[in-house]
Amino acid sequence: MRRRGEDGSLPREVGVLAIVAFVVALGFGVVAPAIPLFVRDYGVGTTAVGFAVSAFAFFRFVSAFGSGALVERAGERAVLAAGLAVVAVTTGLAGLAGNFPLFVTLRAAGGIGSAMFTVAALSLLLRTAPAAQRGRAAATYQGGFILGGIAGPAAGGFLAEISPRVPFFVYAGFLLIAGAVALVLLRPAALPPADPPAGPAVDDGGGPEPSTAAVPPPGAGDGGLRSALRSRAYVAALVANLGVGWVLFGVRNSLVPLYVTEELGQTVAWAGAGLLAGSVAQAVGLLRAGRLSDSWGRRPSLVVGTGLATASIAVLVLPPATGAFLLAMATFGLGASLLASVPAAVVGDVSPARGGRVVAVFQMVADLGAVVGPLVAGWLTDAFSFQVAFAVSAAVLGLGLLAALAMPRQARPAA
Repeated sequence: MRRRGEDGSLPREVGVLAIVAFVVALGFGVVAPAIPLFVRDYGVGTTAVGFAVSAFAFFRFVSAFGSGALVERAGERAVLAAGLAVVAVTTGLAGLAGNFPLFVTLRAAGGIGSAMFTVAALSLLLRTAPAAQRGRAAATYQGGFILGGIAGPAAGGFLAEISPRVPFFVYAGFLLIAGAVALVLLRPAALPPADPPAGPAVDDGGGPEPSTAAVPPPGAGDGGLRSALRSRAYVAALVANLGVGWVLFGVRNSLVPLYVTEELGQTVAWAGAGLLAGSVAQAVGLLRAGRLSDSWGRRPSLVVGTGLATASIAVLVLPPATGAFLLAMATFGLGASLLASVPAAVVGDVSPARGGRVVAVFQMVADLGAVVGPLVAGWLTDAFSFQVAFAVSAAVLGLGLLAALAMPRQARPAA
């Protein structure tokens, strides 16, 4: 049976992981609107609400590297299923928590499980997808997250009206379903063997070509992380992913709604329209972004993605205008579609056969951006202006553009 894309189709594992990603994102979207309401019932203030939200992200960040090491020892399938189980159990128990400290503790433990799942899933995705299809594979996987993220919040708002506890139980159920799918459809016998270790290759815009550089075998030493860090392609992927976390997962959600209501003088509905325009553009762009990464090449695709994202946020530094805002959000969505697939494909090119820590560091920089970005942007807005905050955010994305331009041209991703 053909599983590795010999006939031009993506490996079956990619589709399975995309389904799992959709279910996980759907459940997360269901519970997200309920968290502030649920925490408020404990009689705490707004700061405590923020603390409850950030606890999950913080523990996800600090446990990611350990999750990568665990992947190298226990394998992706086991860590993926265990991570989903941890999040499912802690989420269900959080819905029953009788006090605020217990709720925060359970959410923090859920962040650890989330790191286990995320690192294991991406590591498995990059290992099973051939080099010539890694861009398409990453785009398909991210597409599952995006579709689930769009569908989840609407259902979550409805369920939270019934009871703030209900979304937690629904989310836990979704996670158990995702874990069952992973255990059944990602059986060890069905998984392809690990690819031979590949060197820290980069991309010059052409097709796959073997690299002759040596990398430590899986599980040896630091799992290939030192070799990866010597690759300018991997560094470019890290810097680009930092920008993704900073803006896409951080500033866009925290600062944009305030910018629309306070600077543009529009209603919250216009903020929703801008975010929707970005999400739709990203979803549409993903249909082509993966293929561009595989056919056109990692370097030019990453240059275009970081360039579009940087230019779009730079537009918000100009005098406020509603039309310019909507255009900037849509343009950022197109850039984000490339940034959702190309950096991950680059990581697959430079990673050893089971480079859990290589993938973990890649995930950690996005989480770091998502945590630090809103804090820095919020402080800059209070101290100076929205325009200064957006200028700094554009500069962070611009660093990704410079790193992409610095990727050497000689070598190509290993097949």
